[in-house]
Amino acid sequence: MLKRSLLCFLLCSTASLTVLFVRELQAHQDREQANLVHSCRTEQPQSFLAFGGGGAASYNEIALEKNMLYFQRTLQAMRYNPTVAPIFFANGNSGQATVRYLDPQGEEKFKVPQIPNLQGASTPANLRRSLQQLTQYPGIPIFFYFTGHGHFNQNNTDNNGIYLWGDQQMSVQQLSRLLDRLPSETPFVTMMSQCYSGSFANLIYKGGDPKQGIALQTRCGFFATIKTEPSVGCTPEVNEADYQDYSSSFYAGLSGRDRLGQSVASADYNQDGRVAYAEAHAFAKVEEQTTDLPISTSEAWLQRQSSPQFQEQILVQPIANLLKTARPEQRHVIERLSAKFSFRLGQSLAENLSPIDEQKLDEVEQAYLTRLAVELENVGLEQQVRQSGNQSAIAILDRLLKCEADSWGRP
Repeated sequence: MLKRSLLCFLLCSTASLTVLFVRELQAHQDREQANLVHSCRTEQPQSFLAFGGGGAASYNEIALEKNMLYFQRTLQAMRYNPTVAPIFFANGNSGQATVRYLDPQGEEKFKVPQIPNLQGASTPANLRRSLQQLTQYPGIPIFFYFTGHGHFNQNNTDNNGIYLWGDQQMSVQQLSRLLDRLPSETPFVTMMSQCYSGSFANLIYKGGDPKQGIALQTRCGFFATIKTEPSVGCTPEVNEADYQDYSSSFYAGLSGRDRLGQSVASADYNQDGRVAYAEAHAFAKVEEQTTDLPISTSEAWLQRQSSPQFQEQILVQPIANLLKTARPEQRHVIERLSAKFSFRLGQSLAENLSPIDEQKLDEVEQAYLTRLAVELENVGLEQQVRQSGNQSAIAILDRLLKCEADSWGRP
C-alpha cells in the first residue's frame, strides 16, 4: 500500500518539485510505458487500455472511431483525464485515410483517424506489448475496451476471435494466454462490443479453455451479444443520434451521459452511490433497442450449469417468485422488460406468452423477450447454485459477481 500511495503521489501531485522529479524520471523511461500509467484519484488507482477499428479500411467504419471518442468522453464524465487511457485504433498514426464513412450525399469516403491520445495501430504486437507493460503495476485493476469486428470460429465457438489491423486475428485463447502472464493479484475487466463477443467470457478460464478451470487472476467482462450471434453498431453513418448499440448503452448507464451529452436515468439500482459495471450492463439490456443479446461472464458461467429441463421449469414459475431472489439490477431488467409487454408478474413467463403471436413481433421485440427469459433463467440458476451446497461453485460465482460489481476506480 505504501508503494502504491507513493506512486500515486508522484504521478498526481502538482507541487513544483514533484513535477520536476517526474519529468526527470520520465526522461529515462520509454514513452509508451509512461502513457500506460494508471490514473490516480482519491479512490483506488485504475489502468485503462482500448483497442479497436476494423482489420482493413474496407470495414473500418466511422462508428468504431466514434465509439473511442465516446469512451474518452465517458472517462471525462467520470472525472478521469482521457490521456490515462492509451488507445490503439486501426492503422494508428500512419497518416493513411482508413476510416470509412458516408458523406451527406451517401457516397463512401475515407478519412484519417482523428482520436486524441492515439498511440498506434491495433496490432497483436501492440496488444502484447501494452499488456506486458501493465504487469509493472501489480494489484491495480485493468479495464480493457474493444470496439471492432469479431471472427466466428465454426469449429469452436468457445474460441472466437477479434480482428486487428492488417486482417490479423486474436482468439479467445490467445488473449487469455496473455492475461495468464499478468500478476495474479491484478483484476482484469473487459467490455467488448464486437460480433460473437460472448465467446470472450471464456477469459475467466486458464488459457481461455473451459476445460482448464478458473484462472488464478480475477477476471470478468461484459459483451454485446452471445457467442453465436452477430451484433449491431458497425455503421459508416456519421450521425451519432441514430446509433443504437451496446457501447452506447453501456457507457450511458455507467456515466449517466449518452453519446450526445444528455443525462440518462440513473443505473444505480442498489442505491449505493455509484454505478457498477453490472448495473451499466443491466441498463443496456433494457435501453438498447437492437437484436443484441448482452451477456456477462457470470451469466455465461451460469448458462453452463443449465439444461433444457431447467429452462422449462423457469418458464412455468411465477415471475414474482423469481423476483424475490433477484439482485437489484436483475430486478430492474425483469420488471422493465415485463412492462414493455404488459406482463403480469404474478403469472409465469409461459402464461404471459400464451396470448402473444410471436410471429407478429419484430426482431427487437423478440430480442427483448429473449433477454427477459434469459434473465429469469439466470436468477433461477444462481439460486440453484447457492442451494446446491457446492462450495467450489458458490465461490466461483461469488468471485465473478464481486468483479462485475466493481466500477472505475471505485471498489
